[in-house]
Amino acid sequence: MKRGPSDNSKIADVAGLLKQCRSILFITGAGISADSGLPTYRGIGGLYNGRTTDEGIPIETALAGEMLATNPSVTWKYLARIEEGCRRATFNRAHEVIAGMERHFERVWVLTQNIDGFHSAAGSRNVIDIHGDMHELFCPGCAWRATVKDYSRLEIPPKCPLCGRIVRPAVVFFGEMLPYDKTQVLFEEMDKSFDIYFSVGTTSVFPYIQEPMLKARSLQRPTVEINPDDTEISSLVDVKISMGAAEALDRIWEQYRDS
Repeated sequence: MKRGPSDNSKIADVAGLLKQCRSILFITGAGISADSGLPTYRGIGGLYNGRTTDEGIPIETALAGEMLATNPSVTWKYLARIEEGCRRATFNRAHEVIAGMERHFERVWVLTQNIDGFHSAAGSRNVIDIHGDMHELFCPGCAWRATVKDYSRLEIPPKCPLCGRIVRPAVVFFGEMLPYDKTQVLFEEMDKSFDIYFSVGTTSVFPYIQEPMLKARSLQRPTVEINPDDTEISSLVDVKISMGAAEALDRIWEQYRDS
């Protein structure tokens, strides 16, 4: 059977491509946080792959905007479980490498589906957290906003200290629209285009996550996917590295700096 290039040679190829680049787009999903000990949750943070919740409903229903409006206790119950799972974790080497590349290259942006805030914690500044950040809370009834380190001291569901309404995290629940301001930043940066595009740890099931990689292909810009599994875009990218994010990015960065 004919074998393709090894991941070692692919890493060397990507390091060589970076030598010719000044701008990079990273598109990241749950897989980049797997090396931090977080499970690759389904959707916005579904705790139960293939199982229902305690209430016998799909996790997507529990974490839907409609449920938050009609029965916020259910939504907040599972938000609290997600946050508790993230609480003892932190960013890993993959996040660090991306932050290091932002300091090194002329222009680096991250489009992430993750709500854990790890990219920013690792030092990345140009982050489009398209699904939001679970640590940012706000009241839909007044101007109250707060950043919370964790939910351990929150009443569940938490209430606004100013007006008493139940607050929510600044995340996109199932059935809700993407935030206008963040999509505008994405459109503006996409219009400028990038020299190379990376998809890291995402299954790329959402059209707005696939779109940058498809645009890169039409522009004939190099595309790289880092994911142990095959995804919606695996057959379309120029380089597919079947490794975990932390190991692959660390090795690419090391070879780039050593060459």
